[in-house]
Amino acid sequence: MGAGTPSSHSQWLAAFSQRLRELGWIEGRTVALETRWAEGHSARFAEIIAEFVQMKVDVIVAPGATLLAAKQAASTTPIVFPVAADPVGSGLVASLAQPGGNVTGLSLQQADAAGKRLEILRELLPDFRRLAVMANAGSSGAAIDAAEAEAAARRLRLETVALDIRRAEDIAPAFETLKGRADALYVVGDPLTVTNRMRINILALAARLPIASVSREFVEAGSLMSYGPSLPDLFRRAADYVDKILRGAKPSNLPVEQPTKFDLVINMITAKALGLDVPPTVLARADEVIE
Repeated sequence: MGAGTPSSHSQWLAAFSQRLRELGWIEGRTVALETRWAEGHSARFAEIIAEFVQMKVDVIVAPGATLLAAKQAASTTPIVFPVAADPVGSGLVASLAQPGGNVTGLSLQQADAAGKRLEILRELLPDFRRLAVMANAGSSGAAIDAAEAEAAARRLRLETVALDIRRAEDIAPAFETLKGRADALYVVGDPLTVTNRMRINILALAARLPIASVSREFVEAGSLMSYGPSLPDLFRRAADYVDKILRGAKPSNLPVEQPTKFDLVINMITAKALGLDVPPTVLARADEVIE
């Protein structure tokens, strides 16, 4: 189940499917994959999960934003999450080591990733003083991430402006409220922002606002930089959970794992458009440079 669209999740689904093949699960022969897309509309989560339950699937793979709906509607079907912001705090699992219940997967929790993003952004913008934080106010996971970004900004003595959105139509008006109030924009990753990343990047470039984001998908669409867990890697590792469950393991006995691969991605096309000189020290640390 994808919270976004086929295009927004294509790389992640490809990584997941490739790992399944490596583990011996060949689509159409030894396993059937049913994919459904909510296209950024949370109202569709319960409907999709109900369809999966009616189909009597063996495992549901659902990313963080969809998980509460999945857990409520599929209380006995094994559920694997490739990404979840705070699986313990949100009540999805009892603990990382002993999930209990029917849900397990991979947590996005990492020590001060928001702070590291802002430190890199400061290297790119020496006169950086004011930060706008865009997040989906209707998502508890996005709210947690936004709070972490704002706390990291305070530690770096940056002024912050909250840009709360709830639907695609809120994005352009949010930018209108920003005029002259920020030097850069921090975009919290969420199905709403991922699905509308092209729109966000176009408006930010028009406002000459560099964007720091959580994943390379934003940078491919025009953000200045991203730093965070490799989402294709997390989806690939989710296939290992599915493999174990299909071979008889119970989700309650499979510990929740955390990110091990982090990527720093820089978009030099955007840097040039904004008139920024990217320090060689940052380029040397980048895992990928888009030119």
